[in-house]
Amino acid sequence: MDIRRRNNVSVTGCADGPVLLLAHGFGCDQNMWRLVVPVLAESCRVVLFDYVGSGRADPSAWDERRYSSLEGYAQDALEVCEELDLREVTFVGHSVSAMVGALVAAKVPDRLSRLVMVAPSPRYIDDDGYRGGFSAEDIDELLESLESNYLGWSAAMAPVIMGNADRPELGEELTASFCATDPDMARVFARTTFLSDSRKDLETVAVPTLVLECRQDVIAPREVGAYVRDVIPGSRLITLEATGHCPQLSAPQVTAGAITDFVGTLR
Repeated sequence: MDIRRRNNVSVTGCADGPVLLLAHGFGCDQNMWRLVVPVLAESCRVVLFDYVGSGRADPSAWDERRYSSLEGYAQDALEVCEELDLREVTFVGHSVSAMVGALVAAKVPDRLSRLVMVAPSPRYIDDDGYRGGFSAEDIDELLESLESNYLGWSAAMAPVIMGNADRPELGEELTASFCATDPDMARVFARTTFLSDSRKDLETVAVPTLVLECRQDVIAPREVGAYVRDVIPGSRLITLEATGHCPQLSAPQVTAGAITDFVGTLR
């Protein structure tokens, strides 16, 4: 298997700089990082990829059983690291990929040295003593709507997820990204994402970790960021001057600055 082609791997930036592996979230692809990449690439070697089932990854590599678990997405990231022989990697995961990063860090501690979690949520459904932001009924309705009319769901939900109603072009971009994803593959990734519970995985994280949250985020409320910080020993939480669930698009400069500052302080 040609991993570079399978996952549409691209590498840019400073060849001898710290390595950043950027991992996108549900319904997205590596293009969602494009506004932060120029800043990161000034001092870092930036590696981008698409999960199978997303973006320009090879659709023939799709395996529903594999990608019905976050372990399958972690395996994609791990195989990219192995293919490029990446070492001392800072894994930057957006949304559900923050939890994928926790899995990768546990699997290959010799390769991952740092973790950046952008708008993370280890569990979307509320639980006793835990606020994820959604009831079980909310998630059931979300998945039922998504599975019955994916394009309609995308058009309705993407602007809500993006936030920033005063900048409708951002919601339109996320809508286009969702709609470009194969509906059958998206349904699997959605169930894997919104039904996941990665709280125990956070307890295994043993690398320096930066948690980036937004001031207002309908997908990952502020309580989630505080929870992640409290569970991962020594982690740092920064509340970005940003709204919505995709600060790499809505506030790229502050997002990129927080990442580069974190990497720079640990060199």
